Parts: sequence; structure tokens; C-alpha cells
Amino acid sequence: MANSTLDRNRPAASESQPTNEPNESFGDILSQYEQAHSHRSEEGGKGLEGTVIAVSGESVFLDIGFKTEGIIPLADFQATGDSVKPGDKLPVSIKGRDPEGYYELSRIKVERPRDWSSLEKAFADKSAIAGVITAVVKGGVSVDVGVRAFMPASRSGAKDAAEMEKLIGQEITCRIIKLDVADEDVVVDRRAVLEDEERAAKERRYTEVKEGETVQGTVRSLTEYGAFVDIGGVDALLHVADISWGRVNKPADVLTVGQQVEARVLKVDAAKRRISLGMKQLQPHPWDLVNEKYKMGERVQGTVTRVADFGAFVELEKGIEGLIHLSEMSWSKKVRKPSDVVKPGEQVDVVILGVNQADRRISLGLKQALGDPWADVLQKFPVGSVAEGAVTSLQKFGAFIQVTEGVEGMIHIGDISADKRLNHPQDVLKMGQVVKAQVLEVDTEKRRLRLGMKQLVPTSLDEYIAEHKEGDVVTGRMTDVSGGRARVELGEGVQGMCRMGAETPEKEEKAEASANLSSLTSMLEKKWKGGHGEGAKREAARAGQIRSFRIVKLDPATKKIELELA
Repeated sequence: MANSTLDRNRPAASESQPTNEPNESFGDILSQYEQAHSHRSEEGGKGLEGTVIAVSGESVFLDIGFKTEGIIPLADFQATGDSVKPGDKLPVSIKGRDPEGYYELSRIKVERPRDWSSLEKAFADKSAIAGVITAVVKGGVSVDVGVRAFMPASRSGAKDAAEMEKLIGQEITCRIIKLDVADEDVVVDRRAVLEDEERAAKERRYTEVKEGETVQGTVRSLTEYGAFVDIGGVDALLHVADISWGRVNKPADVLTVGQQVEARVLKVDAAKRRISLGMKQLQPHPWDLVNEKYKMGERVQGTVTRVADFGAFVELEKGIEGLIHLSEMSWSKKVRKPSDVVKPGEQVDVVILGVNQADRRISLGLKQALGDPWADVLQKFPVGSVAEGAVTSLQKFGAFIQVTEGVEGMIHIGDISADKRLNHPQDVLKMGQVVKAQVLEVDTEKRRLRLGMKQLVPTSLDEYIAEHKEGDVVTGRMTDVSGGRARVELGEGVQGMCRMGAETPEKEEKAEASANLSSLTSMLEKKWKGGHGEGAKREAARAGQIRSFRIVKLDPATKKIELELA
């Protein structure tokens, strides 16, 4: 400790230092290496000050007081973000010469200790010092920090033996982690310094990155909620919602580890060391042109992305979704939930019902794309025709049956049965039962179709019409005569209308004509037993008369019979 300068020729380090061979000390190995590289050691050990004389596209040239200039790669300055210009003075050390004869220099960022007291102070302050790696030895490398020092492989920062070999001759920054002056035992650590530098670089990066700027990065890892991207020493989060304007289920669907990406910085929180990125923000927002691309009433195709209780969302393009409300899914009333009609991933044709660019909403209709089933109901189901369908609903006032897709008709409780009074339609009908009914009324504006079942049950009038034809002469009793027309009863439940012409009064025939319907048959047999010849007498038409009539017209649809006097 008495000497003010370090003695490089002192005895080898203590026995605690690793050795390369059993009989060869650390000092012997180091001495052999120094003798083989004496010129480099002498030059490299000198701390010089260089003056920048020129800066080219690749190199920085410095005057170091020798006949030949020194050279430092410009990339060394760019990597640390340092600027350099002619006239700048820099502390440097010589590593060797390049093929063109220039001295290869390295920048000295920290000073190399000059004596043991300097080493003790650096050890006590835990400050960084400069050193040159001189050889690979067992368990690590030897380092010239003014004295011979040992650096374990685990503290070198190298990944493997091949990488440690490349460190020979390089100037490094390290920290003393063990110092024994008596035994001249010095152990240094480069890895701790590198980690400190990495942390410092990250801290600088968090302050350098600005919101709104565009950065390049490499995808480092993928999660369910996003991707972590290395943007120059720090990881930033690219959330799944900010990858694309379109829906992305998971980042792995569109990104891969190692992929180079371009993104915009959305938020920087230096205190929490968080940076948020967005890729979609570099692309135009698809909603900006939605009014030009989607017109009301237009038929388009899309993909169902998700289904909710109130409807289904359909992606028309990346970033543009519309909603099919439950009420717009089917013309039928039986849709209970959207999943009964559509499934996620299904391709569907829809009609644009409305576009609200400000609120970013598009209303879609699925049933409109299928066509309005009520458009041709009048042609398919005219009044008097017969419709068939399954019972879809039973209410106290009647039953609903589906006659075709999207069209339901209602049978009033009074039109279900002709022979008995019902308390509820379920007395004779059940859900899903297929029935036939006659169309009684069609209202396309109100979308109403009134049906009747009892109208299809044959009556005495139906049977009478089926058994007769126009021109037949029949017998009947006039029940009402007024206004030149007479209502004629042809049988039980069978009535016709007769237009009365001008008649010549004749002698009244004394005949007892009872108005009682039950004696009609016997009276007819008695009265017309001898037939209707020229001797038959006629009297003025009046209610209660039994006369002969000719059928002029039979209308099964309206169930009307028109007569004339025979």
C-alpha cells in the first residue's frame, strides 16, 4: 500500500483464485497473456484524451497525439443516443489497429483506478470502474483494472463460453464485489453494471417516448388480453381492442411472437412504467365513410359476431357492426330469443333499416331480406278460400294458426264450432294441431287474417245446394213479402229470395194454409196431389203461402239461392 502506483509485476493472486491448470497460478496465466499482448496492454492501459477531427457516415476520427489517428464506430454513439461533432474531446483507450492502420479506440466512460487507495474507495462507494478483459480462465475471465482481477463467468454478462471468448481485449465497465489488499485478491462484476445500465436505459426510454408518436417494435409475448411489444428496451402493451378496427377474439389470431409491428403510442405512464400502444389508430376509422357506403333499404351481407337477449350483432366489414333487433328477425311471432334464428359465425343477408353515424349505430333487418309474406296474402288467401296451418297460440278469445311463413290467422272462439258453445278454444284445440279454416276477412294494412272453422262444417243449406241445380222447380213457403221481394223457406235452415213480378188476382182458393213448419210436408202433398195443370188457381202473394218456385241461381260460396215463381 506504500506505493502510489500499481505494480503489475507483483506475485500471483491468492490461492482462492481459480486456476487453469493444477500447477499453474492465476498470476502465471495472466503474465503469459500480457507478454503475448504486451503492445496492446501498454496502449490499452493508457487513458488518452482524443479530439474529434471528423465525422463520416460510419466512423468518428480522433486526434490522440500519435502520428496516426484513432477511430470509433459512429454506431457506438448512436446506440447510446450521444451526439458528436468536430472539436469534442473524449476520454478513450486503444484496443488495437484496424487493417488500414488506424488505432481502434473505445470510449472510456469511467476512469480506471490508479492505485490501491482508488480501488478501496471504488469498492466502498460501489462505484463503477473501467477494465480490460485479458484472458479466459477457469471459471471466468481475468480483468485488468490496474491490477489483476477475476470475474466469474456468471457475472460476466456472457451467455456462454463462445461469447466470453469474444470479450477478450474489450474494455468493460464493472464493479468491485470483493477486495483483499493483503492477498491482492480482487473480484469484479460486469453483469450488475449491465443490469444497472439497462434499468437506466429503460427509465430514459419511458421519458423519451411521447404520446401520439409512431414507433416500431417486436412482438415479445402474447396473452389473451393483448401483446407485449419491445419498442427499444422497454415493453409496451398492445391491447387486443387496439389491434384492429375489426373484432379480434385473441391476439394470437393476427400476431406472432417475433413479428415486427408499427404502432402509435396511446399513453405513457412513466411513474408506473406503462406504455400503451395501438395499431388500428394508424388506419382510417371505418365509420368515417359509413354514410356513403350504406344506404337505407340496401341489401347487404354480413357475419354474426355475437348474440344477446335483445338481438344479434352483424359485422358488415372490419370495424362496422350493425344490430338485428329481436323484432326484426322474423315475420312470425314465435321467436323467443335470437339464438333460435342465428348463430355466431353465420353468414346472413340483411336490409339496412337505419344509419346513425354520430352514435355509430346501424339498424338491420333479417326478415326484410326474406321478403314480406303479407305482400301476396290477398292472392294466396282470398275470402272464401280454405287455409291450413298449425295452431301457434290459444287465447281466451280465440286461436292463432300459421297459414304460411310469417302469416298467422285468427279464429274467433265463436267461429270454431257450429254445434256447441265453447268456454275456451282449448276445449277442442291444442298447440301444434293442424286445422283447416275458411278465410272470412283479409286486412293487409293491419296484417289481419280472420278465419272460421265452423264455416267448413256442412249444413242443411250446403246439402240443399249440393242436391239441386239451377232450373229445378221446388216448393216453398213465403215467410215475408215486401218491396217486391219475398223470402222463401225451402226447408229447415234453407231459405231463398224470390223477386216478385206483377200478378192478376184470381178467385181465392179456400185452403187452410198453416204457418206451422211442421205441417209443411203434409200440406204440400194434399195441395199438389193432383199436380199443377192449367186448372191450378193462383192468388196474390202473401206471407204464409206455399207456392212453386224455379231456382234461378245457386251460389255455394256465398250460400245464396235466388228464385222466381214457377
